Amino acid sequence: MTDKTTNYAHVRGLSRGLAILKALNQMQSGHASSQQLSQMVGLHRTTVRRLLETLITEGLVRRSDSDDTYRLTIKVRELSEGFTDDEWISSMAAPLMGELMQRIVWPSDLTTSDGSEMIIRETTHRYSPLSFHRAMVGRRLPMLLTSAGRAYFANINDSEQENILSLLRSGSAGEEQAALANDSAYIKNLIRSVRNAGFAWNRGDWSDQQKISAIAVPIIHRTRVLGCLNVVYLTKAMSQKEAEVKFIQPLQDISSKIESMMEKQQLLIESKNSRDACEK
Repeated sequence: MTDKTTNYAHVRGLSRGLAILKALNQMQSGHASSQQLSQMVGLHRTTVRRLLETLITEGLVRRSDSDDTYRLTIKVRELSEGFTDDEWISSMAAPLMGELMQRIVWPSDLTTSDGSEMIIRETTHRYSPLSFHRAMVGRRLPMLLTSAGRAYFANINDSEQENILSLLRSGSAGEEQAALANDSAYIKNLIRSVRNAGFAWNRGDWSDQQKISAIAVPIIHRTRVLGCLNVVYLTKAMSQKEAEVKFIQPLQDISSKIESMMEKQQLLIESKNSRDACEK
């Protein structure tokens, strides 16, 4: 039986556009000039500029006004919305979050990024006797005002940070975050403080939850920040120092276990792929 798809002509323009996206994604600095991209994909610079303008129009690429380089935008992530690699949340993280709750009693959330916000993907609120909320899955958290958002933002690369800041500066997430995103001293201090400490925190900083505090750590797999794990507690229940002593080590222990399980799974996949390749 003839495969009818072979009757369709190859769309060269689409292939070239995808090659540009792949090349930008591979840049360690997160950005590249049209000349650099021309050399990487083997296309004339004029063709590359035309493709870049199309990608800019589609919102997938933006051009820096300061140095005329190009970088991917956060919208690129929408291309993977139909593909989920989040099995780790249910198969690995969820059981370990139960273990965490047994140790600390207070509820915790696992969050992943969604544009300029964090979204709660798993939680122990429904099981914790100290929970003050129940329906938490799917709830969105502001990036710069919560411990989860700060832990994520501080640990991603410069290009990803700049994409998020661009969204926040537009005011789409509110004036308060727009002001913080435009405060370069605040952003530098936030990144430095979180990276030095190994965790992030908020103590009633979010106006919607002023009576609530939280501490969060990132979950990192091979330099990629997959998400964050937090512990949420009432501000009046303990001081910041008491919370750090009580929660940080358990959080880091569980985060490390998740990361270790992810690595073992990845090694198994790579081993299988290698065997399959040898058999062909």
